[in-house]
Amino acid sequence: MCNSNTLFVGKVLLHFPSLSSTNDYALDLLSKSKPGEGTVISADFQTGGKGQIGSSWESDPGQNITLSAILYPSFLQARQQFSLNQAIALAVRDCVARYAENQVSVKWPNDVYIGDSKTAGILIQNTIAGAVLQSSVVGIGINVNQTVFPPALSWATSLRLARQGRPVDLDELRSVLFSCIEARYLALRAHQFDILRDDYYAHLYRYRRLSTFRTADGRILEGQIVGVDAIGRLLVEHPGATEAFYLKEISLSS
Repeated sequence: MCNSNTLFVGKVLLHFPSLSSTNDYALDLLSKSKPGEGTVISADFQTGGKGQIGSSWESDPGQNITLSAILYPSFLQARQQFSLNQAIALAVRDCVARYAENQVSVKWPNDVYIGDSKTAGILIQNTIAGAVLQSSVVGIGINVNQTVFPPALSWATSLRLARQGRPVDLDELRSVLFSCIEARYLALRAHQFDILRDDYYAHLYRYRRLSTFRTADGRILEGQIVGVDAIGRLLVEHPGATEAFYLKEISLSS
C-alpha cells in the first residue's frame, strides 16, 4: 500500500532541530502563503506538542517522529471530514506495521497501537470554506527509538521496544510514512470511502469485542464497538441500546 515513485507528500520538507509545535508552524505558514500540497514541517523536538482536545504529546529529542503535513482536501464536504481521519490513521498504521512484529491497530479515533500500547497519535486541524474542506494540517507523532516513558504514560510504547531493542532509522521511516500517507490520501481523493471504512474497521482496536467502557457522566457500560458514524462518533452497543459518543465522552476500561 505504501509505494510511490513520484511522491508529493514530503517533496518539500522543512526540518528543524526544535519547534514549539509543527502544527502551529504549519498553520502560521498557511496564514501567510499557500505552500504546495504535501509540504511537511518536521522537528527533532517539540516544546509544546499537542494531542487531541488539549492533550500534550511527550517525546524525547531526536528519538521519534514529530511532523505535520499540509493537505488541500477540497474534494471533501465538511460533513465527510472523518474520512480524512480514517485515511491518515490507516496510513500511520500501515507505516508502523512495516516495522512492528505484533498486531498493529487503530484506536478510535486517531491513535495507533501495537498490541495494547500506544505508539502513535494524530492531530488533524481543518479549515472549512463554505461546505468543503479548504486545508488540513495533519500532525503525526510516532514513538520510534524512545525506550523510557514517564510513569504517567505507562500505556506508551515505541517501535524499538516492540522490536526487542532494535532501533529504526528515522529518515527511512519518515520516507515510508510519506508514501503511506500519499497512498491512502489518493484513495480518499478517488472517493474510495467504502474501502477506507472497511479497512478502518478491519484494524479498529477492540472492534466487536466485549469490552468495559466508562462514560464522561460516570456510567460503566459492558458492550462492544460496532462502528463509527458519518460524523466520527464511536458507536457502542450494549444491552438495550446503541449509543454514539464524541471524543472524551467515553473511554475503554478493559
